[in-house]
Amino acid sequence: MTLDRAARRQLADTALAIVVGALVMTAAAFDDGTAPADYVLMALASLALAAYRRAPREVLAVSTVTTTAYVLHAHPGPLAALPVLGAVHTAARAGHRGVAALASAAFLAGFVATGPTRQEIVERTLLLAGWFLCALVTGLADRNWQAYLRQTEQRALEAERTREEAALRRAGEERLRIARELHDSLTHSISIVKLQAGVAVHLARKRGEEVPPALLAIQAAGGEAMRELRATLEVLRTDEPTGTPALLVERARAAGLAVELSVSGDERPLTATVDRAAYRIVQEALTNAARHAGPAEVTVRLDYSAAELAISVDDDGGADPSRPPTPGIGLTGMRERVTALGGTLRAAPRVGGGFSVHAQLPLGVPEDVS
Repeated sequence: MTLDRAARRQLADTALAIVVGALVMTAAAFDDGTAPADYVLMALASLALAAYRRAPREVLAVSTVTTTAYVLHAHPGPLAALPVLGAVHTAARAGHRGVAALASAAFLAGFVATGPTRQEIVERTLLLAGWFLCALVTGLADRNWQAYLRQTEQRALEAERTREEAALRRAGEERLRIARELHDSLTHSISIVKLQAGVAVHLARKRGEEVPPALLAIQAAGGEAMRELRATLEVLRTDEPTGTPALLVERARAAGLAVELSVSGDERPLTATVDRAAYRIVQEALTNAARHAGPAEVTVRLDYSAAELAISVDDDGGADPSRPPTPGIGLTGMRERVTALGGTLRAAPRVGGGFSVHAQLPLGVPEDVS
């Protein structure tokens, strides 16, 4: 079983309290005047250290009172001050400098009263005063170091957030630049082609001539290219889907592709990232079917479950499993979208003939996945 961070900290604090208690009791065992009640006081003073993160002032009070009582009763050596030293350090680390200093002075006063001679009183007082001063200083230094680490981490997070915002802003500016370039160049050229084809069709019909199929195809292709270009420009400007899979199916039917759509499961609104990816997958799969499958029938299936959305686009065209196609830009982009969302994609010829695209998109992806 793996412990979380809080449990590991509490386990370490408890181990520290046990070690301190063992040291103090071991030293007391060599003193002849140690009574059973003294061991109880030492145990309370040491075990209280296990709660220093949650209640540093309360731990300091318990350790100081119980250790001072033990010192006044048993007159032990300087090692008995370990629980109070630990409590003073942790209290100073938590920012309670005044309380820690008062506790240090109170314990020193009680310890001084136990010295049998003036020389021992001076020696013990100076020794313990140095220890308590070190405990206070190290506690404050630790507190300042932790504050410095938090500030450094905050600055690093802020810098990372600023870099991400700058990258998103640059990406948006680049999309707008590309949209402007496409609009200024391709839109004009496609409009001219469509216009000239329309004029030619109109003149042929006016003269009573049969309109060449190639000319009608040019006219239809020009209109479709203009619609696709406008949709692409809209995507570049907004980076959002321009419709739904159902709308894509209707467009494909209008263009002459035999497409059937089926939806199973609990259909519901999707996050923007999953919605955009689903739209692009169906769009690219239908485009590939229209280009490469020939006069085939296409089936689009959307299966909603609690954890994922499964998308299947199958056709019965002439794709052969023995000759898998070379992935182009469309299939590569589709795979990259699915991978970025943590999903899976299978795009390959079917055993019975035709081509199959199957994608599984998890529904719990964050909104910032592009």
